[in-house]
Amino acid sequence: MTELIEQQQRIAPTPEHEGDSVRMNMIQAINSAMDVMMARDPDVIVMGEDVGYFGGVFRATAGLQAKYGKRRVFDTPITECGIIGVAVGMGAYGLRPVPEIQFADYIYPALDQLVSEAARLRYRSAGEFTSPITVRSPFGGGIFGGQTHSQSPEGIFTHVSGLKTVIPSTPYDAKGLLIAAIEDNDPTIFFEPKRIYNGPFDGHWDRPAKNWSGHPGGEVPTGYYRIPLGTAKVVRAGAALTILAYGTMVHVCRGVVEEAGVDAEIIDLRTLVPIDIDAIEVSVKKTGRCMIVHEATRTSGFGAELSALVQERCFYHLEAPIERVTGFDTPYPHSLEWAYFPGPVRIGEALKKIMKDA
Repeated sequence: MTELIEQQQRIAPTPEHEGDSVRMNMIQAINSAMDVMMARDPDVIVMGEDVGYFGGVFRATAGLQAKYGKRRVFDTPITECGIIGVAVGMGAYGLRPVPEIQFADYIYPALDQLVSEAARLRYRSAGEFTSPITVRSPFGGGIFGGQTHSQSPEGIFTHVSGLKTVIPSTPYDAKGLLIAAIEDNDPTIFFEPKRIYNGPFDGHWDRPAKNWSGHPGGEVPTGYYRIPLGTAKVVRAGAALTILAYGTMVHVCRGVVEEAGVDAEIIDLRTLVPIDIDAIEVSVKKTGRCMIVHEATRTSGFGAELSALVQERCFYHLEAPIERVTGFDTPYPHSLEWAYFPGPVRIGEALKKIMKDA
């Protein structure tokens, strides 16, 4: 236990953020987060398929092996179960591994290691061992990746006690949340919405951008800062309706709402587990209406849990039934993926329905 306390305290406290701010897209911000943490903590290890010399399929780990060496940034065989199994062992030993699963669709072979080992290690050992691993993985659609490169499986992991689930929507949040996840002593699933890796799609959320290279997403400090897990963010204040979203859907909802002229308050959840229920409750009790938007399939999606939480805590303040706008309950379509996403048409219809008697 003494070693655990020392491990938790070994990183000295720092100011709110360090360094100047520069324009970064989400990939650059994620790379910066790992760079900062590897420089601060020699126990941080990056591992995964093609993360070393090649720098990752999306270039999120570019340059890290050249800077920190092959012992701290290394390629693994194509075995997701092995990647996570090794990471769990490293974490129990005292390291802080950051394994990358190349696409969220490939994470299923590692479920047993995540659910049976990583999520339970603290409890099974009565706190003697922890599993401070941060599993990074691009998720969701938007790049015509088809059924095996486009899934949104966050609902699987939010169901597992002992796992934390994080989904950023901006470069600034991606870096601050990733640093917080790496510092956390519990296992975290860090899903990165690849549809906005390189920036918003030119403001058009019902079709891909002509220029996939995108645009830098925002100002991000070059040094250390962290965003505590479990804190949501109000990205647009409003009084008539609360919209709960995360990842890409935050931007989609904002574009639709502003075009429709609805006085909606949009809350970016940022972390699904732990969930910032206080922020949700305050907003829904103020607006009296709630809409939930996510890209994953509808049945047993995380929106169902959000709907239950809002119903339990805000029932007497609701002035209309809770609306959910989600992906369809079908295998992920390849050629029709832009019809699969919640977009301006479906979100607009839900807005009209929920605001009908306002």
